[in-house]
Amino acid sequence: MKRIAVFCGSNKGVRPAYAEAAEKLGGLLARKKIELVYGGGMVGLMGIVADTVLKKGGHVIGVIPQALVIKEVVHEKLPDLRVVKNMHERKALIAELSDGFIALPGGYGTIEEFCEVLAWSQLGYHRKPFGLLDAAGFYRGMLEFFDHATREGFIRPQHRKLVMVEDNAEKLLERLKDFQPPTEVKWVRWRPRPHQLRLLTQSPVEIAKNYSSTQ
Repeated sequence: MKRIAVFCGSNKGVRPAYAEAAEKLGGLLARKKIELVYGGGMVGLMGIVADTVLKKGGHVIGVIPQALVIKEVVHEKLPDLRVVKNMHERKALIAELSDGFIALPGGYGTIEEFCEVLAWSQLGYHRKPFGLLDAAGFYRGMLEFFDHATREGFIRPQHRKLVMVEDNAEKLLERLKDFQPPTEVKWVRWRPRPHQLRLLTQSPVEIAKNYSSTQ
């Protein structure tokens, strides 16, 4: 893997273990010569992981919407900062640039970004690995929800297994490298209409731009 996208909080959280996990992950990516792709911020866990990669001699690509390019948020020392129109284009470009995805602790945005790439995998839109770096058991509650949704018939067991979880960054990275994409996707009997076929041939960035133009 050449690049890993990291989703994480714009706050540090109350437990020191969260910041420690971000720092260890950043150091690991730099040591493995894996480029970091992330949301372009300088605050919270986002800033910690980016600063650590840079400090250790690694490369960082930040992707941030124009509305967030303010001094209090944007990381101004990134070697590669890409400014996009909106959040849709941001998520799509991060997904396109990355070979895999890791989520550190975070809030609504982090969970939404991770669940979106998870749903895209379930639907067969990409074949890239993704996992949760479960620092201090942060994701225990969300994993219990995934198990509940599986028992209640909303998530297929084979898709529940897509979510890789480790509390150690090195172990998680090794699992991502060994990832085998699902052989069955959701709605395999679905037959797309002509306009939907066009969407399936577009990259995530093109889809996001087309969506933005209709808003």
